[in-house]
Amino acid sequence: MGDDLIDYRERPSRLSGAVVWTRTMTRVEEPLPVLPDGCMDLLWRDGTLLVAGPDTTAHPAGAPTATQYTGVRFYPGTAPALLGVPAHELRDRRVELADLWPAATVRELAGRVEDAPDRAAALEAIALGQAAEAGPPDPLLRQIVAALHAGRSVAATADAAGLGARLLHRRSLAAFGYGPKMLARILRLQRALASAHAGTSPADTAIATGYADQAHLARDMRELAGMPLGEWLARRGRDRPSGA
Repeated sequence: MGDDLIDYRERPSRLSGAVVWTRTMTRVEEPLPVLPDGCMDLLWRDGTLLVAGPDTTAHPAGAPTATQYTGVRFYPGTAPALLGVPAHELRDRRVELADLWPAATVRELAGRVEDAPDRAAALEAIALGQAAEAGPPDPLLRQIVAALHAGRSVAATADAAGLGARLLHRRSLAAFGYGPKMLARILRLQRALASAHAGTSPADTAIATGYADQAHLARDMRELAGMPLGEWLARRGRDRPSGA
């Protein structure tokens, strides 16, 4: 890895649907922001355990200095049951885990991660332990995410889930941090980014991922990512090693 790159690595977690990731920031230039993805993360950063709530807009990736991060990114809707807090209370926030759990417990867990030879595995073990206590995730939430990710309308998603519009909205606030329309919009942008990263043209990406046209995709990029799609792709190519 050269000094002009951010070393980002991820792997599937043993926790269903989750991803374990690490990032070492070594550049002075401002890194790419973190975009909304419907997920929440448990983070270790410089000896502190934090929770990243669900975002509605791009969030700064962190201090542009040599800092190491380790995280577990939970599948959308699964983190609130593990953390014991509704997702909407953490929307667009980064909070210390000690603000949610007993401070003594968090100190012990943070020390466990700090001293571990593999911090990612140690953080994952914490998430797995919480999942074992919380029990199986609500399958209805995964059904909602799958339907919206596939591009179904909110009304069709509510019908398939056997929920009225108001109940779906309440369930979504607690599980995802925002209503189903916002979640659908975020998931659509993630589909578009995956398509664009694979080399599909912006116009074809827009049509294939559910936008009315390329201008519609451009508006969502400005509002959710804070930059045009072309700038995002160019900066992502500089920030990440090949294949990341």
